[in-house]
Amino acid sequence: MAKDPKPENGRATGGASRGGTGSSRATGQRGGAQGGKGRTRPPANVVTPQKPWGLIAAAVVVVVFAAAVIGYAVVQVNKANADKITSADQIADLKTYDYASGQSHVTTPVTYTESPPVGGPHDPEWADCTGTVYDVDIRHENAVHSLEHGATWITYDPDTISDDDLATLKKLVDGRSGLLMSPYAGLTSTISLQSWNHQLFVDSASDKRVQQFVDFMTFNADFYPEVGASCENPTFISDPLVQGDSSRGASSTATDAPTTTSPAAAATTTAP
Repeated sequence: MAKDPKPENGRATGGASRGGTGSSRATGQRGGAQGGKGRTRPPANVVTPQKPWGLIAAAVVVVVFAAAVIGYAVVQVNKANADKITSADQIADLKTYDYASGQSHVTTPVTYTESPPVGGPHDPEWADCTGTVYDVDIRHENAVHSLEHGATWITYDPDTISDDDLATLKKLVDGRSGLLMSPYAGLTSTISLQSWNHQLFVDSASDKRVQQFVDFMTFNADFYPEVGASCENPTFISDPLVQGDSSRGASSTATDAPTTTSPAAAATTTAP
């Protein structure tokens, strides 16, 4: 007996059912996948603060440099002040004399007790002492008149002085009012310094007493007779009188009125 055939639509229906089931499964999987992702917030950018090491290093360098400059300046000032003096007797081996003010003006040569001279009768014309460097042994009588005006006269032995010492003295004198400088024949030391009634002999221009003498004695109103007198004499600059020359007399420049004369006193040496 033949079996009844299964209707076609039954197979189709069954197939559809299976297919539908598969479709639902697939749909469920996709949905699950979408549900798993969801929406996420993007990660926040965390910025770590950076320290300005370059600026800090530069500031440290500036501070260190400034401290070094200030420290050097303080050391130099202290060093300079250490050599400063406040009285003549602080200049070691300084010789002092006692020529009174009002020494006579003479046009004849003078035989001085001291060499170089530090006071006494002198020529009516003074040697220019405006920081003047002479390369000749100027007439001593004219140089003494400059001392009377408050100048410091630096002399040196041209046969024994070194080039370096000569350059140092020229730099010290050149252009500084109250100073004059010249070679001096027969000097007993390499260098000597003269102001009115004061004298110092040294062997080197680097001797600290040279600067002390120049700074303290030049135009020191306590020690020279004619305070406020001029150091300018352009005639003497252009035509300096040399030792052994005759006086030009009183006509070459303004003169000072002498009063009395005084002999030289014995030299004294102060303690350092």
